[in-house]
Amino acid sequence: MMKKFKRVFLIVLDSVGIGEAPDANRFNDIGADTLGHIAERTGGLNLPNLAKIGLTHIRELEGVEKVIKPLGHYGKMKEASEGKDTMTGHWEIMGLNIRQPFRTFPNGFPQELIEKLKKKTGRNVIGNKPASGTSIINELGEHHYNTGSLIVYTSADSVLQIAAHEKVVPLEELYKICEIVRDLTLDEKYMVGRVIARPFIGQAGAWERTSNRHDYALKPFGRTVMNELKDRGYSSIAIGKISDIYDGEGVTETLRTTSNMDGMNKLIQMLDVNFTGLTFVNLVDFDAIFGHRRDPIGYGKSLEEFDSRLSEVIEKIKEDDLLIITADHGNDPVHHGTDHTREYVPLLVHYKRQNEGSNLGIRNTFADVGATIAENFHVDMPKHGESFLDNL
Repeated sequence: MMKKFKRVFLIVLDSVGIGEAPDANRFNDIGADTLGHIAERTGGLNLPNLAKIGLTHIRELEGVEKVIKPLGHYGKMKEASEGKDTMTGHWEIMGLNIRQPFRTFPNGFPQELIEKLKKKTGRNVIGNKPASGTSIINELGEHHYNTGSLIVYTSADSVLQIAAHEKVVPLEELYKICEIVRDLTLDEKYMVGRVIARPFIGQAGAWERTSNRHDYALKPFGRTVMNELKDRGYSSIAIGKISDIYDGEGVTETLRTTSNMDGMNKLIQMLDVNFTGLTFVNLVDFDAIFGHRRDPIGYGKSLEEFDSRLSEVIEKIKEDDLLIITADHGNDPVHHGTDHTREYVPLLVHYKRQNEGSNLGIRNTFADVGATIAENFHVDMPKHGESFLDNL
């Protein structure tokens, strides 16, 4: 059978939700509306390229013009899995349905886990609370440098992060410590999605995180569409933190990134590469830099920067390419707390020979994206999700 598209480019706008999900009350997220509230707080967004492929046909947004005939298909998706974190959302996009949510630790990690960590590593622990990586290093970096104690912290995601100065805890030791902690947190009562090494350098008042970060993630709880693509000889190219999210499962090539714009640079570079399969990119700055820090103005500017680069993607895609843009959860920057928010996510689908798009409706699971990719490449379909390939 012929493939409808030779290459699929999947962009996840990390945390760009589009209004509260039907079950938002179960997550204390009534009223959450990431895109809507950003548009209001900024006095209107300038997103002409997202509008061109159908964003304002999903819902109208202040400042964004509603084109009469969008070039893309459009809709929105609700999450079927239990949770609203990065791994749950991404795993569902690739065909899984996660029934046991990853644990988050808003009050820090249980003392019994910390004691095990200290005993296994021979180092003391400081921190043990939710914090931004830069702020906790500024707060505790000097103490760590003088004592060798590990800086342990978490976030709104299911992560246990360990920060250490590269001169105090050599990288090899830090990575070994994270492997030990990964083993400790495999216990179901902890259910930690990722353990992350966060090395830094510098001196008091001028600490600087290095690019030697390393993630130790749980493997997906089942085979994903990426596994099927790889096993059938197709490319499955991961840009940004995608490889970490899936612990390398189903990945044929990894391209690391330092920012949203670096992610877009690498995606645009892949448009000039001859391959058959999937290129999958996560743009994390929306979530990490603006959503969790509750910065709607910065978030809005970042969305506009993405939109300006999107024009290059639309221009460069070839006749047999498919572009899919979506998100993995919400992170409303005007909502209470600093947590993710349970929201619908946008679904925008575009290809070159499209003259006018249509409404893909409300999809019951993010897995519809994975099912569509699987059907296109004639690989085994995921257990969850309904393909919209025939609607394109």
